[in-house]
Amino acid sequence: MGKVMVLSTGLVFGGLSTGGALPFGFNQLYQVEAASLVSFSKTSYETKDNLRMRTGPSTKDKTVLTIPKGKEVTSTQKKGDWYKVSYTYKSKGKNVTKTGWVSGSYLKKKVYISKSSAPKTVTFTKTNYSISTNVNMRTGASTSSKIVLTLKKGATVTSKEKLGKWFKVSYTYTSKGKSVTKSGWVHGDYVKEYNQYTKTSAAYYFTKRTSKLYSSPDTKKQAVVSLPSQNGLYSNQKAVNSIGQTWYRVSFNGKSLYVNSSDVSKGSVKTFSKKDYQLKQDTYVFSSYGAVYAKLIKIPKGTIVSSVTSIGDWFAVTYQGKKGYVSAASLQSPPKTPVVSKPTEKPAEKPAETPNLNTKDGSSYLVTDDLNMRQSGAGTPVLAVIPKGTTVKSAEKTADDWYRVTYSGKTGYVSGDYLKEYEITDYRFIDLRTKSSVTAKQINDYIAANVNGRPSVLLNTGQAFIDAGNKFGVNALYLAAHAIHESGYGTSNISLGKKNLFGYGAYDAAPFIGAYRFSSVAACINYVAQKMKSDYLNPNGTHFEGPFLGYLTKDSKGTRIPSKSIGMNFWYASDSNWGNKIAQHMQKILAYDKNYYGKAAINTNVPASPGIPAGSDKFPAGIQVKANKDLSSEVKKGTIFTMLEKSNDFKVLVNVNKKDYWLSSIRFDKYKEYISVLNLGRVSGVGTDLLNVRSTTDTSKKDNIIGTLPLNSYVQLVLDSKQKLIMDKDQKWYQVKLSNGKLGWASKVYITKELP
Repeated sequence: MGKVMVLSTGLVFGGLSTGGALPFGFNQLYQVEAASLVSFSKTSYETKDNLRMRTGPSTKDKTVLTIPKGKEVTSTQKKGDWYKVSYTYKSKGKNVTKTGWVSGSYLKKKVYISKSSAPKTVTFTKTNYSISTNVNMRTGASTSSKIVLTLKKGATVTSKEKLGKWFKVSYTYTSKGKSVTKSGWVHGDYVKEYNQYTKTSAAYYFTKRTSKLYSSPDTKKQAVVSLPSQNGLYSNQKAVNSIGQTWYRVSFNGKSLYVNSSDVSKGSVKTFSKKDYQLKQDTYVFSSYGAVYAKLIKIPKGTIVSSVTSIGDWFAVTYQGKKGYVSAASLQSPPKTPVVSKPTEKPAEKPAETPNLNTKDGSSYLVTDDLNMRQSGAGTPVLAVIPKGTTVKSAEKTADDWYRVTYSGKTGYVSGDYLKEYEITDYRFIDLRTKSSVTAKQINDYIAANVNGRPSVLLNTGQAFIDAGNKFGVNALYLAAHAIHESGYGTSNISLGKKNLFGYGAYDAAPFIGAYRFSSVAACINYVAQKMKSDYLNPNGTHFEGPFLGYLTKDSKGTRIPSKSIGMNFWYASDSNWGNKIAQHMQKILAYDKNYYGKAAINTNVPASPGIPAGSDKFPAGIQVKANKDLSSEVKKGTIFTMLEKSNDFKVLVNVNKKDYWLSSIRFDKYKEYISVLNLGRVSGVGTDLLNVRSTTDTSKKDNIIGTLPLNSYVQLVLDSKQKLIMDKDQKWYQVKLSNGKLGWASKVYITKELP
């Protein structure tokens, strides 16, 4: 038929006019019933996109306005898929409401969370967290909140508040030499509790009460074992857990476990001349310093045993070939053997009126532990307790090694087992907690006279030593002499390149890269002054052996002998003559004055031990490293990765598969077990000059110099396709890549390869 059907009051159908009457069944087949208006309870919706509001329920109706995405509208009526909505917004500071029709395809019902079911802010003990990957810190607990900054993987933050899965954190960092703290919100998927582990000197701890040992430095899991009081544990590592508790990693029955520091007290190790003891009761020789350890053999009451070492209240003994420990509580001094006089033709001499033997002429002694001063010897009343680290003088001692001393206005006797003799004859034995009369000019003049034209970071730094000495109560003359000795008058590579005068952080295997980088010479001097005062010069410090330089004695195998050593030299340096060398520098700067130091006041204030200073080494782009073992889940053995940065706390920023990661698994004291760096060089041996980088290896030309590199700067050595260094045919020049991307040549004579 091909003709159009028109529905109207005058309908044409197949060319036939119906005059308004429809054929039978036409309504059912062709007439579309108009959508009816539906009413419902007031409901809120959110726009899913920018949405036009119209005057009617169709796209043909006029637009009233456009509602932005994410805005709230309300509705009580709909017609088909069109909703009649009201939208309120602000205009010129006033609320304006418009009503019209919008398509339901662009609306979603707005869900309100009741106050009872909404996430609540939860507060908890301040906790340290580590960031597991690069993540944004935001102003609120939502991804729609503004970004404050981006936290790098490995960054440490603190938090004591969370909302749902979001943590409110604080992050502190250094910017332009100043400490900056930012706060914001981070999703919980990107934080994990952070425990800080620190290697310490070997120490022994004894349980003060029944104490529990755990598999990690917290109580989240059930304790592995419970120990009664007065049992000893060995430790060389401490952990500060995420909530700031200090724990010690201890060895117990072959397992590495953790004990809370509040449950133990430190036990001192003492060595002394061989001494006999008698067993007061039947007891056992234990395999270690505590009754929880294995019983090796029983010792009957009355047995005489000998010892030269004690750990806490346990004495090392050998009985019938079994070496172990017995408790001090089971020991007593043996009965004295009566002396039988032989017949003599001469009359007996008149006995002495006092048991004291005048064997010393006012010698000085270091008290090696808190020590009871008794009225007349063993078992007599205690007159006073002399603190560890005190210096006392004695001119008399009894036959059984008790020394007559005066302390705090009282005179009595102390056991020689807890004294170390020394003689104050020079700077080796002045108390380094006294103030020096040295001037900045005297220090400066001495350094200037010995630099001999070499570059030095110590020139004109005398006042910095005096300032640090005054601040921390440390002898400034000693500080200057120590820095001069360790840094070669400030001319060493580590001091020139890193402002590190004392070699802190340096390892024999990796001296330059391992060493801490300080922001200034003054910062380094202050750090070491604080470190010395809080540890080596602190009677309760881990490395205290007397508040002076002292000396070190070793046996034929090179092992330190504690009973024949004294002062800082014991722990600080393996060189037995270290203390004397520093004392000689002090003497050359300012002659020793016995009268002055005999009266000088001792500063006994103890500052907090400083943490690892902020700072890092940043490397040129393109430094390639091979992993010699698995370093992390991202860096497996054999992986070639890019090394970007090494921080003072020995974390390394690397790039693997175009992603940055912080590694903390590399030990720089034996780095070859962990990594091989393929192409990192450092400029050395150029003195005050700059190292020329040339376009060719011809040194006769001046126009082929394309750049220069200063002393101790890092440089990228170029690798070929087989990861081998590119050198000239005579193997005397390295091809290098400058920071501007240019390739050139640098003499091998002036390049040190780092961590090869």
